[in-house]
Amino acid sequence: MATDRNRHAHGVEPPESAVVEPLADVIDPDAFTPRLLALLSNALVWRESHELRRQFDLGTNEWRVISALAMNPGFSASEVSEFLVVNKAIVSKSVTTLVQRGLVVLAEGARGSRPMYLTAAGAAMHDDMLPISLRGQEIILAHMTPAEVTRLNALLRKMLDEMRVLQSIDNESWLADAGASRKL
Repeated sequence: MATDRNRHAHGVEPPESAVVEPLADVIDPDAFTPRLLALLSNALVWRESHELRRQFDLGTNEWRVISALAMNPGFSASEVSEFLVVNKAIVSKSVTTLVQRGLVVLAEGARGSRPMYLTAAGAAMHDDMLPISLRGQEIILAHMTPAEVTRLNALLRKMLDEMRVLQSIDNESWLADAGASRKL
């Protein structure tokens, strides 16, 4: 049975089979760390993406590729994808845009690989875009002491390392399950 609160919240009567009261066993959104990290990340990415689009007509994915190549000249798309931990299709689309804009150039590598490099215009674009990204870090760390920043970064790296281990275990488990199901 619908309560007045639910009926008025959306202006409609919920279906008879609808659960209209909050469940007893739910996640506390103010104490659920993955949610808090996601909200922070989403806000930072939105801010960065908005500014990059406004100022340079490029997005966060293009910025990430430029940044990766600034640190790792000659990386292939697969290496950039692995470095950024993003799908190769995203990197490929971004590289196409960057090549068309004259910011990245591709070379012919061994066994069909395509090493990528920033052009002079790409290096200049990196330098122009960098302050937008650094501003996000300033926003996060503005009210933290250097010791707190060091501790936060250590905790985040530890969490990332644990996630890599879990993903590795999950992948091994999935592969083992897939292999077992093929034998059936």
